[in-house]
Amino acid sequence: MRNQQIGDIFNEMADIMEIIGEDHFRINTYRKVARVIHDCPQDVSELAGREELRSLPGIGESSAKKIDEFVQHGTVQAHEKLLKKIPPKLLDLLKIPGFGPKGVAAVWKKLNVENIADLQRAIDDQSLEELPGFGAKKAEALAHGIKFLESAQGRILLIYAVGIAEAVVGQLRQRIAGLKRIELAGSLRRCRETIGDIDLLAEADDEELARHIVETFTRIDGVQEVILAGETKASVRFTDPNVCSDVVQVDLRVVPSKSTGAAWQYFTGSKYHNVRLREIAVKKKFKLNEYGLFRGEKQLAGKTEQDVYKKLGLAYIPPTMREDRGEVELAQKNKLPAVVEQKDIRGDLHMHTPASDGRNTLEELVAMAKMLGYQYIAITDHSQSSAIANGLDIERLLKHIKKIKVLNEQYDDITILASSEVDILMDGSMDYPDEVLAQLDFVIGSVHSGLTGPEEKCTARVIRAMKNPYVNCIGHPTGRLIGTREPMKLDMNAVIAAAVETHTALEINAHPQRLDLKDIHVRQAIEDGVKLIINTDAHDVAGLQLMRYGVATAQRGWATSSDILNCQPLDAIRAWRVEGGEL
Repeated sequence: MRNQQIGDIFNEMADIMEIIGEDHFRINTYRKVARVIHDCPQDVSELAGREELRSLPGIGESSAKKIDEFVQHGTVQAHEKLLKKIPPKLLDLLKIPGFGPKGVAAVWKKLNVENIADLQRAIDDQSLEELPGFGAKKAEALAHGIKFLESAQGRILLIYAVGIAEAVVGQLRQRIAGLKRIELAGSLRRCRETIGDIDLLAEADDEELARHIVETFTRIDGVQEVILAGETKASVRFTDPNVCSDVVQVDLRVVPSKSTGAAWQYFTGSKYHNVRLREIAVKKKFKLNEYGLFRGEKQLAGKTEQDVYKKLGLAYIPPTMREDRGEVELAQKNKLPAVVEQKDIRGDLHMHTPASDGRNTLEELVAMAKMLGYQYIAITDHSQSSAIANGLDIERLLKHIKKIKVLNEQYDDITILASSEVDILMDGSMDYPDEVLAQLDFVIGSVHSGLTGPEEKCTARVIRAMKNPYVNCIGHPTGRLIGTREPMKLDMNAVIAAAVETHTALEINAHPQRLDLKDIHVRQAIEDGVKLIINTDAHDVAGLQLMRYGVATAQRGWATSSDILNCQPLDAIRAWRVEGGEL
């Protein structure tokens, strides 16, 4: 995360310089530095003051000194000076999808817009429409972008919530000798794609220990504010810059062991799932709350979640399914699907090497895949139209295929598939001709540009790609970046129907900023018989370890291992690739 922080500072300096109209050469230099830092597999802060830092491509002496300064002091003076040249909230405008530094400069200098509220007023009074280079359509798009941004505020990505929760739990375990059990609850445990606040549940039968847990929690490193502190519960605002820059509310409750299961179930939620459970309890003349399941004053269950569900006449429901989407009815009939688990994953069919925009070598990716216990992987570097990602032209691709096949011969415990993530062009055709696609072991078709068109056009584009006989899977189908870029407008009914007709798999991209397909579309796809693939889209060895987030999304969509291609043996996948083949 230090790389993220440092890279973001250089990007922000470039943004400010572009807004105030400084030299384009310096702006581009800073952006290159930011890209190099973000892509560096090492922690740049560990290279501070050393020659290795200055040897990184694009890192000159001036940039290196700024990095050294940040590591030593936590700030960069040049960055602080630039911030003073613009209004405090001006950079917030850059968070609006589709709004760049040039547009921000125009509205600031010509309309005196200094923040998002000012921009909204300029949209409302139509002065933005009259600004050269904008017009009614641009104003409408920005208004939509503001609403999108507002809907995402106050929430963080699942991966950041996990990191913060682990940081808090780690400190508590280290500082409290008598702490036997502490668990994640709330939407974090249910693995929602974004998290508002973090719920933790600790167990303690001794009142003195309970108070000690609460007091320690309010004093751990990273607490910015204590909102509430009682005998058995507390709420704080917490941040950990090694995870993300956000300040997040963390709530802790301490419960006795006899109530731990009931409290864990109650505070996991969801609200609507819990309402259904209480309705069942009432019909049985029971009372259900965070302290347990009771008949009168007698506690029937509470120590474990399993006991609570069993006494209610339900099969145990995994946390990722607890959204009141029909899971309770199935649990009453003991017909819940056995959702996919990470141990079911046999391989990863989407990753990148330095041949395009990856950061670890083929050999390093293979080594990590073997550590993860995979039986196969697919190397899927970008195709030629992805210039920004150093996509491979046909000549480079053919050489790359040969290199992968030679490397594959060196292993007898893992298979490496020579594959590609091929751009779906604007008209739905593929970025390589069919005779080239035919030489690949697996083909992922993905949209990387032109995501903002009308639904009919975007849908037709993806469906045409599906109809290509060499396309096996559609990667990150909607192209969304959670909280940053809206999904491409697709008629998902039509896309899923086409996937069935064309025998094409859809990807669940496990990167926490994508999680694309989202859970509701996962459910829709499997109900219609579409096969899915959970891939990491890894650009380094660390990325290969993000599979858990894709699995969680698949669970939220009720997918079982039989629905997931890469839960199958490689021979079964090869057979499936043949038109009409079955798993």
